[in-house]
Amino acid sequence: MNFDWEKLASACQFDVILMDPPWQLASQAPTRGVAIAYQQLPDVCIESLPIQLLQTSGFIFIWVINNKYTKAFRLMKQWGYTYVDDIAWVKQTVNRRMAKGHGYYLQHAKETCLVGKKGVDPPNLQRSVASDVIFSERRGQSQKPEEMYEIIEQLIPGGRYLEIFGRKNNLRDYWVTIGNEL
Repeated sequence: MNFDWEKLASACQFDVILMDPPWQLASQAPTRGVAIAYQQLPDVCIESLPIQLLQTSGFIFIWVINNKYTKAFRLMKQWGYTYVDDIAWVKQTVNRRMAKGHGYYLQHAKETCLVGKKGVDPPNLQRSVASDVIFSERRGQSQKPEEMYEIIEQLIPGGRYLEIFGRKNNLRDYWVTIGNEL
């Protein structure tokens, strides 16, 4: 991802960074016939993001796939964060049933977002404002629930929000969104 991170960091330090990395799947037939409509990135590209420039204190939210938990925890540590929580998104169909998808061993009906923190709490932090479980309808491929943005905005109202690897369907007022599909 070619971007002038230093220029962004000099213009603004963010209270929250949200990212949904396009993790590269590891196996020979990782999707077993399910088409992936986005470009995946090798871990080294995600590791090279200068996240530490963008935030001296605050929270990072990282969506993670099952085989990348260890990598995501290492990245948090590399970027100076301590793991503090996670949010589970239980995907539902339009009929409010669990929307099961492909998994390597089990059918997946949820996604997980890890939450890390570094430095001091933002002054406008509101604790215990939302649940760590989202029950929401599955939308387009890789499209995350609107409730995630609402949780972040309730946790740190009026904050400075950055989304990395955003897409057109993720654009939101008062957020800075960066992504190669915008």
